[in-house]
Amino acid sequence: MDDRIVVDPNICSGKPTVRGTRIMVKNILGMVAGGYTMAGIIEAYPELTNNDVTAALEYASQVIDEEKVIPRA
Repeated sequence: MDDRIVVDPNICSGKPTVRGTRIMVKNILGMVAGGYTMAGIIEAYPELTNNDVTAALEYASQVIDEEKVIPRA
């Protein structure tokens, strides 16, 4: 995963993206939340591979595990 997800202040304002693209991790997460399958995500973004999508999900999982979660009122 470490080589697939990058954070570069010059790309998408420093948001995590899939290396070599401007596809943000949050876009992939939004698609998953919206019910897209792996195949549907790749159909929408043909430059991605299964490994790219998996890396984005793993990245999000690691970030949420590290962050202090504050419940919404």
